[in-house]
Amino acid sequence: MQLLHIDSSVLGGASVTRQLTASTVAAWRAAHPGTQVQYLDLAAEAPAHFGADALSFKLGLDLEKISTAQRAENIATERYLAQFLAADVIVVGAPLYNFSIPTQLKAWIDRLAQPGRTFRYTAAGPEGLAKGKTVIVVSGRGGVYSTSEQGRALEHQESYLQTVFGFFGITDVRFVRAEGIAYGPEQRAAALRQGEADIAAALVGAEEAAVSA
Repeated sequence: MQLLHIDSSVLGGASVTRQLTASTVAAWRAAHPGTQVQYLDLAAEAPAHFGADALSFKLGLDLEKISTAQRAENIATERYLAQFLAADVIVVGAPLYNFSIPTQLKAWIDRLAQPGRTFRYTAAGPEGLAKGKTVIVVSGRGGVYSTSEQGRALEHQESYLQTVFGFFGITDVRFVRAEGIAYGPEQRAAALRQGEADIAAALVGAEEAAVSA
């Protein structure tokens, strides 16, 4: 089994999502001995923002005639795609930044969205091609968004990730959430405890999905 472990927080050792992704991966490996892990730190090695040079893959340009910059972008895109497509399980650390996800995480997703690789258009509409994977999103939030209609309307983090991974054909998307971490030490500790509880629930849910598949 292949697991891709992704962090995107810029806070280093102070990051709640980094702490919880590490716990999630450790718990998964304990439950699934022999799991092979690849690690991708999108803050330490941030992808370039998606631009015209990265479009050569999507536009079907002749790879023998592309520019040096386009070739470099295609190499990076292919590396991210190969990692993602090879993984059975993806653990994604996704803090909430300004109501959405970090730009480096968005840049990674932009490179995954490749027609013919992760999705395709058919006469019946779009079809995801990355089916059968489990994604565990580790969500960190300074405020509390999950307990009210207004809060849920404001966040474009978990809702976006659920949508984009679903577009890729992944229906098993689970969330480990720590929110309210900016409300003081006690709330931060409580949020971490809830995150650890969510890890256990996410692993049980993943097991149930595997059995029913």
